[in-house]
Amino acid sequence: MTDGKTPAPLAIIAAEAPPRTKPSNYPEPFFSRMAKREKRQLGDLFGLRNFGVNLTTLAPGGESALLHRHSKQDEFIYILAGEPTLVTDVGETRLAPGMCAGFPARGVAHQLVNRTDADVVYLEMGDRTAGDEGSYPRDDLEAVMDGEGRWAFRHKDGSPY
Repeated sequence: MTDGKTPAPLAIIAAEAPPRTKPSNYPEPFFSRMAKREKRQLGDLFGLRNFGVNLTTLAPGGESALLHRHSKQDEFIYILAGEPTLVTDVGETRLAPGMCAGFPARGVAHQLVNRTDADVVYLEMGDRTAGDEGSYPRDDLEAVMDGEGRWAFRHKDGSPY
């Protein structure tokens, strides 16, 4: 978000936005799986509060996130460069530039994986509905968004990380 003192820009070159300083919010052993992902939080630069927009780059071997679904938030992606594999709990689809996909809340679990030798670049957009929860069908992880928009992670048995 903007710092409240510096006015938000009207327009920028997206690729020149600063990368997010923390590559992931996941606890280990999941945090290190996101090492090949770089997000530029475009929506935050403009002070957007109702939804987020990220310009994300996945290096070869990178993952967008763990396979997940949200309880309240919708997500949308648009591929700009590269050919990621969309992995879901119902199958896999190879994507290409110009393709897009949407994930309604409580819908199919999803993630992007870069199985190629070239970077993948895409836009990801999602709303910021309070009280959202994330479920991860392949990992011992659950997430709950607190009242300030931060994720709190726990094991599926409810114990904290």
